[in-house]
Amino acid sequence: MPAASRLKDLLGHVPATAELAWALRGGDAPIDGFKLEELRVQLPAWIDAVQNSPIKTQTGRKALVFATLHYWIHHASLLSLALCGLGHDVTLAYLPHATWKADVPRFDLRRRDAYARSVFAPMQTVLPVESFLNAPATPLPNSLDAAVEQVSIMDVQYTQQVEEVDKSSQLFQLRLQSNRAAASAALAWLQREQPDVVILPNGLILEFGAILHAARHLSIPMVSYEFGEQRGRIWLAHNQSVMLQETDALWAARRNQLFTDAQRAEVQELFATRQAAGLFRHFYRKWQDAPAEGAAQVRTKLGLDARPVVLLAANVIGDSLTLGRSTFSGDMSTWLRRTLAYFAERKDVQLVLRVHPGERNLDGPSVADLVKQAMPELPENIHLVGAGDPVNTYDLVEAAQLGLVYTTTVGLEMAMSGRPVIVVGRTHYRGKGFTQDPASWEDYFTMLERSLADLLAAQLKPAEVDQAWHYAYRFFFDYPQPFPWHLLHFAKDVEATPLAQIFTPEGQQRYARTFDYLMGEPFDWDTNQPG
Repeated sequence: MPAASRLKDLLGHVPATAELAWALRGGDAPIDGFKLEELRVQLPAWIDAVQNSPIKTQTGRKALVFATLHYWIHHASLLSLALCGLGHDVTLAYLPHATWKADVPRFDLRRRDAYARSVFAPMQTVLPVESFLNAPATPLPNSLDAAVEQVSIMDVQYTQQVEEVDKSSQLFQLRLQSNRAAASAALAWLQREQPDVVILPNGLILEFGAILHAARHLSIPMVSYEFGEQRGRIWLAHNQSVMLQETDALWAARRNQLFTDAQRAEVQELFATRQAAGLFRHFYRKWQDAPAEGAAQVRTKLGLDARPVVLLAANVIGDSLTLGRSTFSGDMSTWLRRTLAYFAERKDVQLVLRVHPGERNLDGPSVADLVKQAMPELPENIHLVGAGDPVNTYDLVEAAQLGLVYTTTVGLEMAMSGRPVIVVGRTHYRGKGFTQDPASWEDYFTMLERSLADLLAAQLKPAEVDQAWHYAYRFFFDYPQPFPWHLLHFAKDVEATPLAQIFTPEGQQRYARTFDYLMGEPFDWDTNQPG
């Protein structure tokens, strides 16, 4: 370690040195990419809105809102102030991290913290803001430490897009140290303050996951939230990570309700738009780049013959919607390898493996790399469609007679097309009445054999297809809740819906239920119908 780095490391543990160094720079400058300047500018108007809220009372609940990374801190600040303006007793806690991938000297973290505290100083007039950076380090209980280690494993999987993790690696050790510190700080605060609810983004990975487990260890209710591809909507979960997309209670409450023609038309419009590589209403993301050409065209393009086609739609390795989703396979990679080996022996069937198009925007290993490692020379009956290949997935769905998926939504869409689907991972639509859901390797290969033995008989019955369409409506239109400020469109959304508007009768009519859910009030799927 260079002498300068050793000195900085030493000074990082000497009281007041980092804070003094920051003050000598002027006392208001961002530190090393950790920028809260937009928040600094917006806070006065937000604080004024809270102080003038006509519905601010003293009858609310006590909540801890936690965030790290400057963009989540910015968003959580507004969320905390909104809850405060609704009458709740809210504390905002943060860690001054700009990234989760790099080891930052403690000296620099403390300088960031001094900067953050200067930004938050006006906010302290309406709610407490706590830094978890300087909390005393205390050993975690064994069960909590094991949970934090699992979070750290998922951090590496997510960061490097891998499923096998080397625990001796620098990244794993960094994540473990940071997550342990966050869990320790949260544990001490929660034991002392005993809030009614802990609110945090994601809840699966990084310090978010570590603090979720700290709250769970103390049996304190927690709410996790995230944002999907719909503007004006938020995903919410109680007492677990929202990334699991748990819809069991929603489906139990509404599966027997009438699925109207108008609701079906909405789903049809959504999927027609997806198929055509367009944008649907308030959705901001396309699912395909190449418009549909039809099954005949894709068969010709891929050189498929008259043998039956099985479509395997892969997820991105290490994606946050696949982490912790194993049912029996251990991970997605193991399932892919064993499935490839199976179809290498089934010359009577053609397997098309569709690599997730989302891989184009990522730097980690591809499913295509995994396939090449497992089979340097693909058998003639196995076809690989790369992430960037100009092939519309819906054409593949039309051409296939059977689907194999881990957690991707393609499995739901195949069921909506009447195709039998074997679901290996713990995805939200598993077990909803229209998929085959193996619980072991024996189940999996038995289902494969049975389906391939009579593909015509394996096709879904009309009632099952209708069930899939009904579920799709509930997932895309009922599960996400109305919310004014999407993380990816934050600046525009704040301009369109200022904080003060939330406290008006119109704002309450639209968003009050969502804020109740955020404060841990039970989901009332059986009585509350979407507007």
